[in-house]
Amino acid sequence: MDKEYKIISERLKFREIAEDDFDSIYNILKDKEIMYAWGHGFSKKETMEWIEKNRVRYKNEGYSYFSVFEKETKKIIGLIGPLIEDINGEKHIGVAYILDKRYWGFGYATEGVSACIKYAFDFLHVNKVIAEIRPENINSCRVAERAGMKIEGKFVKVYKGEEMLHLIYSILKEDRNE
Repeated sequence: MDKEYKIISERLKFREIAEDDFDSIYNILKDKEIMYAWGHGFSKKETMEWIEKNRVRYKNEGYSYFSVFEKETKKIIGLIGPLIEDINGEKHIGVAYILDKRYWGFGYATEGVSACIKYAFDFLHVNKVIAEIRPENINSCRVAERAGMKIEGKFVKVYKGEEMLHLIYSILKEDRNE
């Protein structure tokens, strides 16, 4: 495997977010439609803070959102990665994904999420991977389902003082299809 890349799938390569990824990431995160789950697009300052938060996670946990490149064009098409998720005080490994809307509808999110789930099982040695998804985010729910995840429950997440209902999707290592 390419040293720089943490995950490689059929059409995608994943690596840690680098400083020179800022413009591509900002163009994704500033879009309110893409950032539906957060309820707003990010400013440049919020994007810098978000990138720094991920870089801290790399140091502390060894993983977080990765910049995801389309192999053919070598362009960043989104951000996908495993995260430590806290649900009511219980820690889980979750998969999170944000895809540039120009790449929606081509199977990239499902391919990336599936590759990230495999990474979590094979390299992080977990037996379960979850995804937290707002129920109104139908496309994101479909991505989780196509990646083999099923609804396990729901919980309320508070973001910037706002309560947001989330579905908890999960997949067990023994249930994955390879």
